[in-house]
Amino acid sequence: MFEIIGFLIAFVGSSLAAAFDVKITPTEIPDEIPHAMIALALILALFKCILDYSLNPLIESLSFGISLFAFGFLMYHFGQWGGGDAKVLAAIGFFSPFLSPLAKNLYFPFAFSYLVNVFIVGAAYMIFYAFVLAILNRKIFVGFIKSVKSSSKIVLISSLALFILFLVGNFCLLHLFKLPINFYSIFSNSVLLLIFSVGLFLLWIFVKTVENVAFKRRIPVSKLKVGDVLLENKVWEGITKKELNK
Repeated sequence: MFEIIGFLIAFVGSSLAAAFDVKITPTEIPDEIPHAMIALALILALFKCILDYSLNPLIESLSFGISLFAFGFLMYHFGQWGGGDAKVLAAIGFFSPFLSPLAKNLYFPFAFSYLVNVFIVGAAYMIFYAFVLAILNRKIFVGFIKSVKSSSKIVLISSLALFILFLVGNFCLLHLFKLPINFYSIFSNSVLLLIFSVGLFLLWIFVKTVENVAFKRRIPVSKLKVGDVLLENKVWEGITKKELNK
């Protein structure tokens, strides 16, 4: 019963946060949502402690909740996430005692598995969304090609250095584990690693181009609205109504 209640609260709370973040108040999640989720998670944990005659549910809830909050705060501090995102992540951590039994056959604790999946799904969504924006905005592809051309020499020199490093690394690993030395295998593995590395670098350039072209705009102060994030901000925090009125 506790598991179902915990799952429903976590699901509804996360859905509300997503709705506010995307549609209702873009770039801003009301603090009341994650705060209510955390409070309800702790209340459920206390009830479970009483019924089980054990402090384990509360300890697990606090441990994973605080750990995910610390990670989310670091992401917020370095300007990668908004404050609301960090708090919602922490709220899910506080629900760990109730969500863990529903997620079977996990090799790692639920909170860690959830965090990894957040990054995987988030990365896939970001890449898909970036390509959609690029299709709709021709300036993105133009900017991407210019960026690649301007860094072509660095890419070529770095690729050559990486390829040599991969060749040496593959050879050393085979020698270290006393495996048969197969030069074709060493060469093909090094080529695949090089393609993967260059692909990641090009993807990073593409994403940065999308950010610079599609998400950064110079507008008059009079046209600023609640939720807009200033470029000079070191953290991802939108303008409040009070700040706008100044």
